[in-house]
Amino acid sequence: MAQFSEGLRVQARVIQALTSRELMTRFGRENIGFLWIMVEPLLFAALVGLVWAFAKGPVNQGINVFAFVVTGYIPLTFLRHSFGRSANIFVANSALLYHRQIKVLDFIVVRVLIEAVGAMMAFIFAGIVLAFFGLFPFPSDVGALVLGWLIYIFFVFALCTILAPLSEVSEVIEKLVPVSIYISIPFSGVFNLASWLPPNLREALMWSPLVSGMELMRYGVFGSVVTPYYDLGKALGVSLVCLLVGLILCRRVRRTMTVT
Repeated sequence: MAQFSEGLRVQARVIQALTSRELMTRFGRENIGFLWIMVEPLLFAALVGLVWAFAKGPVNQGINVFAFVVTGYIPLTFLRHSFGRSANIFVANSALLYHRQIKVLDFIVVRVLIEAVGAMMAFIFAGIVLAFFGLFPFPSDVGALVLGWLIYIFFVFALCTILAPLSEVSEVIEKLVPVSIYISIPFSGVFNLASWLPPNLREALMWSPLVSGMELMRYGVFGSVVTPYYDLGKALGVSLVCLLVGLILCRRVRRTMTVT
């Protein structure tokens, strides 16, 4: 038990050091630094919200359009950034594997962690600003909102453990990573609520953890205004299967890597 606790402390220090290195490499010390990670999802959600408000009006199905866009597009931006950052992640950091405490999985954890924190900061900031103008409700169920984010993040992390090693094996996979982002959009629940869909399509989408996570997030924000549909068993099961496949692929790729 003592060895296990010491191992956890070592890995925590490794994650902390790699996170600091990644932040310095990407954002430096000038201007607003790490806060830049909030800018893109905020701008993206704001522009899409303006387009939707112009096309559909300020309220749709009893939900404010700006609030609906924020709860969907900011998590989607997190997914897009995480997928993009997972490509060629091992080769770019292979020199660090000289230190035996650092594992290939640590690189994925750090990238996803940074993107998740940035997305959640953007989510909270956008919610506060919109709430000031009366365009965003106070969260009805914080527990559901947090659980939705955790499901979303866990599944994205599991997928990144698959995409990262595959991108090292084949350049074709690396080129297909951006395409995979757009393929995932219909299965992410960004554009609609599950209650708006036909029952057979809704049931099929329950196999996507992204939909369950999104439904919980929106229920946590809007409360009884929406009728959430989610399946925690399927979401957890699919995520664990993807994670298992990803861990196996990471282990195999690590055996073929040369530390330079």
